[in-house]
Parts: sequence; structure tokens; C-alpha cells
Amino acid sequence: MKIHHFRNATMVIEANNHFILVDPMLGPKGSLPPFTFFRFKPVKNPIVELPEISKTFLDKITHCVITHNHPDHIDKPAEDFLKEKNIPVFCSVKDEKTFSKKGLNIVKTIEYWTKSEFLGGSIEGIPAQHGYGFVAKPAGNVMGFFIQLSHQPSIYLSSDTIYTDAVDRVFRDYKPEVSIVAAGSAQFDIFKPLLMTMDDILKFAKNAPGKVIANHMEAVNHCPTKRSTLRTNITELSLLEKVFIPEDGETLTF
Repeated sequence: MKIHHFRNATMVIEANNHFILVDPMLGPKGSLPPFTFFRFKPVKNPIVELPEISKTFLDKITHCVITHNHPDHIDKPAEDFLKEKNIPVFCSVKDEKTFSKKGLNIVKTIEYWTKSEFLGGSIEGIPAQHGYGFVAKPAGNVMGFFIQLSHQPSIYLSSDTIYTDAVDRVFRDYKPEVSIVAAGSAQFDIFKPLLMTMDDILKFAKNAPGKVIANHMEAVNHCPTKRSTLRTNITELSLLEKVFIPEDGETLTF
């Protein structure tokens, strides 16, 4: 299995001749408004361009998985791409109506803690809480996914979430071989963080039973965590061999 990291949470999982696009934000640099104006510099999003390698893999996409309906996980150019190519889309049952109205080809809706057939293997919805305290409610529905494909490492896409009992349950009962954490520590101008604090990112890294990929960094203006800062903290805990912090355009092989 190969994971091609594009930018933010956007990646392609290459396995068994499938190319699965995850949370596509495909617009050019600066095509979205800033997500915060006062707490962090009000730069238009995304703050970096898609890497050149993305063009190669976008021509190969066979399926798409979307964790939730936020513009840094599916933007208008991504919607247009999915519609033009008629890509089969898998999403939460709570997002089906919204995505169907936009003309996406929804072939399967996923329920929390319910296993569904997926490309000869299975996919299961995992609860995700998009923020600490009150902010999680307006942040809306989010779904992580546990994916098992034939003859491939199992993958836990935790999605935009803080550290919860559901995360612990996946680690304890499902024992994912690869776990992906949104590590940008996103914050709006008000309220508590929308994603895990550094302490919880490190807790995730320590508790995960297999390898960890940290993404959702240095691509949108409300995510302050830098790769270099996370790498320093991971190194201090002697977890560098376990945790991967890919650069945009980097490919990881498992």
C-alpha cells in the first residue's frame, strides 16, 4: 500500500489497483477566504499550491472518500472534478443529502460503528468530535473511517477530531496498522481548538498500535502547528520511527 500525501488532509491511498482520493481540496492557492482573521494572519486559503505530483495521480483516481463537508476537505474544484469524472464517492450517511444535491456520485453511505463492503474489503464509520467544548456543535457532522482492504494494512482515518473514547476504542479493539491524525491544532478567532492540541497529538502517537501519519499542517491559515515543531516533540519521545510527517507531494509505503 502507498499513501500519496498532497496537501492538508488530501491524499491518495493506492492499494490493489485502486486509487482512493481522500478529502479533496483541489483549488489553487488563495482560492478560499481566510478561516481566521485575528488569532492568526488572515491569509487566503489554501496557503500553498497543490504539489506537482498530484496531477499524475488525479488522472488515476478510481474512488473517493469524504469525511465531512468543510471547504478544506472538499472544495468547489474538487466537486467539479468528482462530477466530471463521475468518481464513486463514499461518505457519512449524514452528508449524503448535501453531496447528492451537489451532483456527486454517492455509491455508499456509511454509518457509525457499522461495517460496509468496500472494494473487496470493508469500511466502517468512526465517531469524530470536531473540537473541544462548544465549538464542536457548529463544526457539524464528522466521520472517521476504519478501512480494511484485502492483503493490505488496515487504516484508521481519524479525520478532524479531538482525542475521544472512540479513538481509544479503535486503538484497543481494531488495532489499526496505520493511523492518520489531523495535527494542525486548528482554531477559529474564538472558542477552543477544533483539532487535537499538541498534548493530544502526542497521546495519539503514543497510543496508536501501529504506524502514524500526521497531516493537516501548513496548508490552511487557522492551523498553527508546524511540521518542525511536531517533529521536535516526536523526537523527544523517541517516536520518530513510528510517526511519519510527510511533506506535500511525498509518498509513504507500508
